[in-house]
Amino acid sequence: MTEFRYSPPADPPRILHADHEILVVDKPAGLLSVPGRGEDRADCLIARLRVLFPEVLLVHRLDLDTSGVMVFALTPHAQRVLGRQFEERQTKKVYLARLWGHLEPKAGRVDLPLIVDWPNRPRQHVNHEIGRPAQTDWRVIRHDLDGTTRVRLMPLTGRSHQLRVHMMELGHPILGDPLYASGPARNFPRLMLHAESLRLRHPDSGKHMTFTAPCPF
Repeated sequence: MTEFRYSPPADPPRILHADHEILVVDKPAGLLSVPGRGEDRADCLIARLRVLFPEVLLVHRLDLDTSGVMVFALTPHAQRVLGRQFEERQTKKVYLARLWGHLEPKAGRVDLPLIVDWPNRPRQHVNHEIGRPAQTDWRVIRHDLDGTTRVRLMPLTGRSHQLRVHMMELGHPILGDPLYASGPARNFPRLMLHAESLRLRHPDSGKHMTFTAPCPF
């Protein structure tokens, strides 16, 4: 396995929404949400946003290789309210993914508990004894001519790498996944996973709002 070298895209963050409490952006694939270990991984989404919004505060994260909708807080109040919504599973997240193989049936749910695979960090794995509950709903959009499947994934919980491990456990890893795909399924230019939409309640008005970002693949 070749050594990983962090080489984030140079494109500036695409702002989807900004007001007095929240900031919503479309994170590109290949960019860390927050700084990693070492000076070579200091460049990240929140650092770039801080140039324009010095008060920006973290609410949640997306994996390095995942693109799509992320919400940030612009006040401590918004950070608390939004953080509680994520913790209490009051947000609704929808992802788009391309999977290896022909996934059937048309819809279903994966209910497999997950925990970090300590000898192989940052990988996660299924553990029925000490794993934390994790559920993912899926719905097939279409089966492509190249033998892959395009799906929408709706996580009911928010475990690390949840969608990636759950799809691997179905026998249909996400294309381009450097951790959980192998062989031809891995040979794609990026992880084919995109946070398409996020529904939440605005921390000031309490109004439900849905933010979307177009899928780049």
